Formats: sequence, structure tokens, C-alpha cells
Amino acid sequence: MGIFDEIVKGVGSQILGGSQQGGLMEQVLGLINSPNTGGIGGLVQMFGNKGLGEAMSSWINTGENQPVSGEQVRNVFGNDTIQQIAQKLGISGEDASGGLAKLLPQVIDKLTPDGEVPKEDLLAQGLNALKQKLLG
Repeated sequence: MGIFDEIVKGVGSQILGGSQQGGLMEQVLGLINSPNTGGIGGLVQMFGNKGLGEAMSSWINTGENQPVSGEQVRNVFGNDTIQQIAQKLGISGEDASGGLAKLLPQVIDKLTPDGEVPKEDLLAQGLNALKQKLLG
């Protein structure tokens, strides 16, 4: 396991508690970096198309993050994606969508510290944000 994997698991555990949540953090970063999603810009469009543009904007902007429900996350990503994540992690679909609903706003917030969608490589952005969280 590489250093990035260790950081991801550590931060996931800190944010949500438990080693299983580290796997959820990996899934969140996988969703963000997926060519099917299109990075944060693609997520902005996906959430906007489902009526959740205001929530997504709150995660990117520097103010307070608006919450979303597990059902709303399932609606954005689709049942198949949620079930695939749940199966990978050995948890229920409800736990997967609920965990994503808690974690995704925090991750997007950390990846957009200046209130803007980053222009550089998201993986590098994520790694830097996670290092800062862990190492102060």
C-alpha cells in the first residue's frame, strides 16, 4: 500500500470513524477522478442536473456546506454505482449512499479551498489537501 493509500484511509477514518470509512474515502476520490464523472466540474453538472446545484456550490464556496441526503446522492450517481461501491466495501447500499452524503461535501470543500474548481490535476490537489489535513 502506497503513501497516498495510507493518507486516504487515515483521513477517512478521522472524518467518519472506522477503517471501513477509509475505503469510502477511496471511493469518493475514485468518483471525482473517474473519466465518467469528469472531475469536480463534472460533479457540478451532475448535481445541478438533479436540482442540487446550490448544495454543490456551497461545498465549493468558502461558506458553510449544505448537507445532502443519502437518497439525493443515490439519485445523482445512480443505484448501480451505489451498489457497486457498497459491494466493494461490504456494506449496505444505504450505508454507502449515507457515507458518501457525509464525506463528499467535506472532500469537495477541501479540494476547493479558494472557492473555485481547481485547474490542476485533481489527484495532486487531493493529495496536497489530505497531507495538510494530516500533517497540519
